[in-house]
Amino acid sequence: MSIPAKLPFLLSFLLAASRIFAAEGAPSASILISVPDQKLAVIQNGTRIAEYPVSTSRYGVGDRFGSYATPVGQMAVADKIGQGLPLGTVFKSRHPTGEVLPPNAPGRDPIVTRILWLRGTEPSTRNAYARDIYIHGTPVERLIGRPVSYGCVRMRSRDVAELFQRVNIGTPVEITKAPLRRALSLFASNNPASDSEEKD
Repeated sequence: MSIPAKLPFLLSFLLAASRIFAAEGAPSASILISVPDQKLAVIQNGTRIAEYPVSTSRYGVGDRFGSYATPVGQMAVADKIGQGLPLGTVFKSRHPTGEVLPPNAPGRDPIVTRILWLRGTEPSTRNAYARDIYIHGTPVERLIGRPVSYGCVRMRSRDVAELFQRVNIGTPVEITKAPLRRALSLFASNNPASDSEEKD
């Protein structure tokens, strides 16, 4: 199935999942990430409430072990790590080391600030959790907006800290090869409660 043919189904998944989480009392947020645009949108109750620049993999997309690619398809937040820690906190094996780095610290490229660990929810993303695919902060903020990661989705520290507060464990995540504007338009057309006046 081609990406254009599959996209409405994927966005219907996000909408249905967000309604389920709302019914269970969790924030009805969904995360939508566009690989070509290198952008992440947060959708809540059918309305885009936030948008951030990101960086996906320099090795393209995929879910194969050892590929260093970013998986494309449906996932969910499996764990949240870093609540309350200072921006720039360095993590090793998901544990804070006690070191705190400023943005664009020379010669450094660790995972920092917050970690949203993703679990795949369909065959095309089944290896995401075992591959340690995260949405996380990076000190290399000058490169955000370009595909430079090793599989994860990188964000600026202040952005990932804000995102961390907007979502829960179980929040659905969709990474797509479609442009964000098109993906959001399809999402809105599937949800009458969307804000029709929202601007890109």
